[in-house]
Amino acid sequence: MEQAQKRSSSLPSTAAQTTVENPWPLRVLSDKLKIHIENSPQVWVEGQLLEANIRNGHAYLVLRDVDADQSFSVTVWASVMRSLDTAPEVGSRVVARVKPSFYAKTGRLSLNAFDLRPVGLGDLLARLEKLRRALFDEGLFDPARKQPLPLLPGRIGLITGRDSDAEKDVIRNASLRWPAVAFDIRNTAVQGVNAVAEVIAALRELDANDEVEVIIIARGGGALEDLLPFSSEELVRAVSACTTPVISAIGHEADRPILDDVADVRASTPTDAAKRVVPDLADELANLAQARNRLDRAVRANVERERQRIASVRARPVLAFPQTMVQARREDVVRLGQRSTLAMRGSLVRGHDSIAHLRAQVRALSPQQTLDRGYSVIQHADGSIIRSADEAPVGSLLAVRLAHGRLDATVTSSHTPEEGTTP
Repeated sequence: MEQAQKRSSSLPSTAAQTTVENPWPLRVLSDKLKIHIENSPQVWVEGQLLEANIRNGHAYLVLRDVDADQSFSVTVWASVMRSLDTAPEVGSRVVARVKPSFYAKTGRLSLNAFDLRPVGLGDLLARLEKLRRALFDEGLFDPARKQPLPLLPGRIGLITGRDSDAEKDVIRNASLRWPAVAFDIRNTAVQGVNAVAEVIAALRELDANDEVEVIIIARGGGALEDLLPFSSEELVRAVSACTTPVISAIGHEADRPILDDVADVRASTPTDAAKRVVPDLADELANLAQARNRLDRAVRANVERERQRIASVRARPVLAFPQTMVQARREDVVRLGQRSTLAMRGSLVRGHDSIAHLRAQVRALSPQQTLDRGYSVIQHADGSIIRSADEAPVGSLLAVRLAHGRLDATVTSSHTPEEGTTP
């Protein structure tokens, strides 16, 4: 007894003080964990019931997270069971007020429930609507973010349940519309706790594939609880971040998970998604035939119009009788030549008359004309002209220039006009 007390007093007081030489006995760790865990406060948690065994009034449950593969054992004692309105049912979604419990003998951690309430349809709808409003306010549903679908995708990514009717509907209807359609299929869980993680993983894998030009997420109809994974905020944000256009084809027309709002295109059913993702070959062939007919008619009409225009041009006189145009131009040339000759002759006559007139004017101003009228020019012997009697004193030798010939003279007398008289 004393030895046990000594050994107990020598044990480390904290986990950090333990060593290889001085470890804790396992019971010490177990006792300390029990004290620590059971000092935790009560907490409300939400999950889905996977198992519900009721024995002797007590309920032994397995509660799993709705979005992750994590679960806890939950014990509901008979005293609590008697206060519940309804008994726990497998598959139902519940919220529970629990407190952790640690069974030291086996090291088993579980939860003790003091209240258990099913999550009603109204509560789920209210939560979804609140999340929908929050994502809308964030702008994830903005039409400007939505990408157009390719006219004819080379490869289509399909995320759906294995061997599901949705997969068959999409493949069958798309192949009927376009036989050469190619799919890259990813089979995932489409309900339950693994659905969100598997769909996101498949979505990211297809989005990273450059050959995939559009992605369809398809699932058949079901209860609201079955379609909850497609309203998961994590999945909605993953779809919003995709660079590849995404088509949501979940359930029927009346079903409206949040995925429909964030997807680039919402299809009312998987069959509708197949109709939206590829064109109908028969319609395209008919459209092609119509287009060829319209093109043929347009070409023929255009050729006929041009033929008529050519015929109209050829019927014009200038082309029907081209010599007419040459004859008219020849006559114009002759007429213009005659006009030029007449104009030149008139100009020459007027020039000749002008020259004769100017010649007469020049001759009228010539000194010879003055001499012809009987005047003469008196000059000194050196040829200088005498203009005044004072310039020729008596006895001066003069030369008198007449209209015809010249006279030599001697001044015998000189008379100067008196002042004030006319010479």
